[in-house]
Amino acid sequence: MTQRDYYVILEVSRTASGNEIKQAYRALAMKYHPDRNPDDPAAEDFFKEASEAYAVLSDPDKRKQYDRYGHAAFDRTGPGFEAGDFGAVSEILEGLFGEVFSGGRRKRHGGRDLTYDLEIPFVEAALGVERKIDVNRPAPCATCSGSGAKPGTPIYNCNVCQGRAQVKYQRGLFAAARPCHACRGTGKKIPSPCDACKGTGSKMRSEPMSVKIPAGVQDGAVRTVRGAGETSPGGNGDLHINVKVTDHPLFQRDEADILVSIPISFPQAVLGASIDVPTLDGKVVMKVPPGTQSGKVFRLRGKGIPVYGGYGKGDQLVTVIVEVPQELSRRQRKLISELAQDIGDETHPQQASFLEKLRGLFDS
Repeated sequence: MTQRDYYVILEVSRTASGNEIKQAYRALAMKYHPDRNPDDPAAEDFFKEASEAYAVLSDPDKRKQYDRYGHAAFDRTGPGFEAGDFGAVSEILEGLFGEVFSGGRRKRHGGRDLTYDLEIPFVEAALGVERKIDVNRPAPCATCSGSGAKPGTPIYNCNVCQGRAQVKYQRGLFAAARPCHACRGTGKKIPSPCDACKGTGSKMRSEPMSVKIPAGVQDGAVRTVRGAGETSPGGNGDLHINVKVTDHPLFQRDEADILVSIPISFPQAVLGASIDVPTLDGKVVMKVPPGTQSGKVFRLRGKGIPVYGGYGKGDQLVTVIVEVPQELSRRQRKLISELAQDIGDETHPQQASFLEKLRGLFDS
């Protein structure tokens, strides 16, 4: 039994509710379960430690004993309960996750899940796309039909696990199981391995596949194709597609809205103009009214991204930036200076309001 504080292990306070304890354990179990960390003994140890803590704190009576006596409550010589009273880890997981981690037939005997990284452009992610990909996945060896044995040679049950592929062991409070080391979790002994697959029963095979990416998918989304993972007599695993959306040179995304900044000239801002604006559907003409200030945002209704998993589309928000000329000729400077004198202060209401507030501040 671990001697670390159960509340510390589950990262909850001593006043945490039963639901808070359940949610904390669920998150830790999802992260550290051996099925997700097959080559990480430290993760397996932490998972068992968290399961031990949850077995106690999820039971009101056992939690009271623990709060009163600590770990001594469950020593065989202490005032609490026998270790065997808590059952196996699989029973706890069955209640929280169903067959996902509890040793259900599909996960225990079926093929493993595979992952595939798919990079798509911004516009394809916004509008949706169907992509053809090549997936490398293990498939049953054609020579031995997936048995792993040379054709015509016998296959025996493992004498250590008796063909069950797992061996049971006791760890602290729990009776658990792990893959048999003698047969590497296959339950079989193969005296004459297949030459083609070296006894593994499978060979890597590249298979073309068509994948639909729905409109509105975001960067980092995971699309799961059921049954497209590793093949196995006990059922196929799944294929998890990690979607990476590349940046767009003009567009940015805010949920279902598209953001874009358009530079306009000083005369266009003063006199008004019709400008071309890029959208997902192509160019549209947008009117800029006379006297438009730099930073003004215009909304193009329905020109955004389709709502992912819902209805309708977002908008496109167009920010106009008034571009001030940086290099002027002597004649241009003279003309602008004359224009400034002719315009006067009355045509700059925002500047006039600011100066008035500034004078009031100093006067006070």
